Order: sequence, then structure tokens, then C-alpha cells
Amino acid sequence: MVAILTPVSKRPMSFTLPVLAAAGAFAGMFVGAAQGSTLLGILGGAVLMAALAFIATEVLADEQEKIFRWGLIAVFAVAGFLLGALPGLVVGALFGWFFGWFIFWIGDGRYRAPLVPYLTGGQVLWFYAFRVICGAIFIFLITPIIVVMPLSFNAEDFFTFTPEMLRFDPDGYSLKHYRDFLTNSEWTSAVWNSLRIAPVATFISVSLGTLAAIGLSQSHVPGKRAIMAVLISPMIVPLIISATGMYFFYSKIGIVGTYWGVVLAHAVLGIPFVIITVTATLVGFDRSLVRAAANMGADPVTTFFRVQMPLILPGVISGGLFAFITSFDEVVVVLFIGSAELQTLPWQMFTGLREQISPTILAAATILVAISICLLATVEVLRRRSERLRGMSPG
Repeated sequence: MVAILTPVSKRPMSFTLPVLAAAGAFAGMFVGAAQGSTLLGILGGAVLMAALAFIATEVLADEQEKIFRWGLIAVFAVAGFLLGALPGLVVGALFGWFFGWFIFWIGDGRYRAPLVPYLTGGQVLWFYAFRVICGAIFIFLITPIIVVMPLSFNAEDFFTFTPEMLRFDPDGYSLKHYRDFLTNSEWTSAVWNSLRIAPVATFISVSLGTLAAIGLSQSHVPGKRAIMAVLISPMIVPLIISATGMYFFYSKIGIVGTYWGVVLAHAVLGIPFVIITVTATLVGFDRSLVRAAANMGADPVTTFFRVQMPLILPGVISGGLFAFITSFDEVVVVLFIGSAELQTLPWQMFTGLREQISPTILAAATILVAISICLLATVEVLRRRSERLRGMSPG
């Protein structure tokens, strides 16, 4: 249903003041904890935000909103600078920007503008509470990744933020860990091994996974569910169990510690991703196109490459990207199957964390995160293209 934009009206002070006071108390809790007095921060934040809400909604004229918001940013920035120097200035300015917007968003009832007018107060509360919960979960998941990135620029050999970094002192930041990552023979050798293994494992995964997905998509295949369960089991079974089983099996055929042993092990882990993505792409595939190609005299191979593959290619590439990420980031299996000459990048990171406590790990992790983000963005673009080709979304 399309939301109907309706005129908004000011909320009563009996609603606005408690909401803004609660928001101020929540923010003041963190400020007070940083200054050594949590209770004082909660009380001060609640009183301050309630007073600002009263002034903004009851005293000021509507045309003075912009002045009030910019003034709030300036005041909060100065207060932050006095309490925490340059980092405090940045945090204070952000607080001022947010609360300058939030006061009018609540006080003027703007939160109801994008909603249909007949929603009850409880429904409106759940509408925004649901989004806050989702945002909190997202922040909880993404924070450990975000923290690693600035730490990779640490000028010291520490895994924590130094006082210089917290003061935004340029002397506290350096590219030396990235320089070590790009010049140290141990790291460059590990990257080269990963780049040798991941593409070949991906090619095998895509080839076998695509054929399996196409075969399982046929209606006349008996026991499809059981076969599918077996094929995607490497994704479900704990990795340590898969690695142990691969070690005992590969040792019998003499490929433990060899290049092809690691490649085949990673291919096994990547095949389930290809099967799932290609199977999802085949859900909307028009089988009449294959029958039409056969009626025109095309053999099965020509039909596959000329008719079927162009339409399922986005799903195939998406599965290949997932298989590549799985191979490039995998460490447990390679510890069992690999050797000292076949140390991959994740293995080197594990070794550096366990034995050397090398901060170069942070630089390597940041680079891997950047690569993963680029690959996942590509997957999303391909997914949307696949939906357009199958008519599941507007062009």
C-alpha cells in the first residue's frame, strides 16, 4: 500500500517532553559514563533535551527552525570540544545535528507524515520500533568489522586505539602495516597462493554446481530432495568435521599437502553456493524456450549455451562469486589439507594472530573486507539483473 502524505500537526507537550527527555537521558548515559558520572549524565541529558524541546516547539517561530538547528550543532560541538578535545567536537556536532532534527521530527508530528492516517498509536510505535531493532542488529553485526579498519592505520604495533589516534593526531596514524603487507615475502606468498587456488576452485565449483542445479531442476529426476540435501551438506555440516573427513580421505589417495588437494577441498565447499543460487535463478526460467530451440533443430549443448546460459548467467556468476569468497577466506580446511608451501592468506592471518601478534593482520583484514564488499555489491547488481530478465521486477 502506498503511504498517503498528510499534513502534520504539533504533538501535545505531554507527549513531546517525555519522548525527548527519554532520548536525552539515553544519550546522556554515554556522555556521563565517559566523564565518570552516569547518573548525572542521565539526569542532565533528560532535563536538557526536555528544555530544548519546549523552546523549539513552544517559543520559537516556524521560520527559526534552521537557526535553532545550526545553533544546536554549534553549542554541542563546543561542549564536546571542552569535554573531549577534537574527538569530542566531532561527536558533539553529530549529537547536535541528530537532536536538532529529532526535536522537530517528534514535536511537529513529522513522524506521521509518511504513514497512513488511520494507524493507531501502538501501530505507529511498532512501525518505528521495528526499524530501530533492525538498525540495532545491523550495528551489532557491522561494528566488529568497522572497528578493524581504523586500527589498521595504527602507527604503533598495538591492537587497540592509542591516545594519539583518539585525539586524531596525525602522528598516531601510519600506512606501515599496509606497506608490510605488500612487501613482506610471507604475506605476498600467502596472497599468491590464495590467488592460485581460489579461481581454479571457483571454476570447478561453478561447472559442477551449475550442471547439478540444471539436472535437479528437471521434474522427472527421482529423489531430488535427497540428492539436493547431499550436495549442499558441506554448507550444513560443521567445517571441522568436513575438514577431518577430507583429511582422512585425501590422505588415502595421496593428495594431502598438494595444490590439487586444496583446490578440490575448496571446490567441494563452494559447490553448495552455486547450486543454491543457480537453482533460485531457474525457478523463473521458461522451459518452453528450450523446447522451442529443440524444435528448431538445436542440439542440447547448443541449446544450453545459446538459450539457457544467457538467462541464468547472473545466477551462475553470483554463485561463482560466493564460491570464490568461500575459497579465498577459508582457513580450517587448508590447515588440514594444505602444507607449509601452500599457506593461504587466511592461514597466514591465523598464524600471525597466534604466534606473532602481527598488526599486519588488520591491514589484510581491511583489504579482504573491501574485496568482499565489492564482490557482494556485484552479486546484488547481478541479482537485480536476473530478476529483470525473468520479469520479476520492473525494468
